[in-house]
Amino acid sequence: MTDFSKILSKAKELETKMRESQEKIKNIRVEGISGSNSVKVTLDGEGEMLKIEISDEVMKEDKSIIEDLIVAAHNKAKEQLKVKTTEEISKTTGGLGIPGFKWPL
Repeated sequence: MTDFSKILSKAKELETKMRESQEKIKNIRVEGISGSNSVKVTLDGEGEMLKIEISDEVMKEDKSIIEDLIVAAHNKAKEQLKVKTTEEISKTTGGLGIPGFKWPL
C-alpha cells in the first residue's frame, strides 16, 4: 500500500517550490533587440513591457519600418522569456513535466 503521508508531503514540498519559482520568474528581466540595436524592448517575468528604447537614427525611418522593428524586438524578448521561465520551472520540478501546466506566454 502507498504511503499517502509521503505523497502529501512531496506535494506540499512541490507547492512551496513552485511558489518560490513563481516569485523568481516575476523578477526575470529580458531584452529583445531588433534592427542592429535600433530598438530594444524589456519585459518582466510576467510578460509586461517595462521599457522600449528607439534610437534616434531609426526615428528617421518610415512609420511602418519602426512598427515592424518594435514587433520584432518584442517577439524576441518573449522568446527569451519563455526559455528563462521554462528553465526556472525545470529547476523546480527536477525536469519533470507537469501535465496541463502551461505558462501564459
